[in-house]
This record gives sequence, structure tokens and C-alpha cells, in this order.
Amino acid sequence: MALEVKKQERETSQSVIRRFTEGVKRSGILVRARKLRFKQREKSSDMQKKAALRKIELKKEYEKMKKMGKLEDRRRYR
Repeated sequence: MALEVKKQERETSQSVIRRFTEGVKRSGILVRARKLRFKQREKSSDMQKKAALRKIELKKEYEKMKKMGKLEDRRRYR
């Protein structure tokens, strides 16, 4: 998708640039470009399973430490 801005009669170069930047913002070109640039790879199913199992193990360990009193409750009450 190309964005075209032509200088109108008796228009300053600053106003042309301003119209161009507004057009780019409205068109969503920058958002799409950033999504493509910073796209993250999806994890394989094996890696997702390993990560889920690790999360479960860490949660169990955390709960165990909390019950034993080795961790303090970090919630803040207002």
C-alpha cells in the first residue's frame, strides 16, 4: 500500500510533511512494519510442553517454600 501526498498550490513544505506524517499514522503502515520487524517465532509443541511443565514445577516449589515459611508474603495491602 503506497501513500501519496502531492504539494498543493501555495502550500509550504512543512504542511506537506505534516499531511504525510498524519497520513502514515492513519493508514497503519508503521504499526504493520513494527509487527513484522519484531515478530517472535512460535515455540514448537515440545518446547511449549516443557515450558508448561517447568512452570507447574516452579509453582509447586514456590508453594512448598511458602508453607515452610521460607518466603514472605509480598502482597501489599492498601
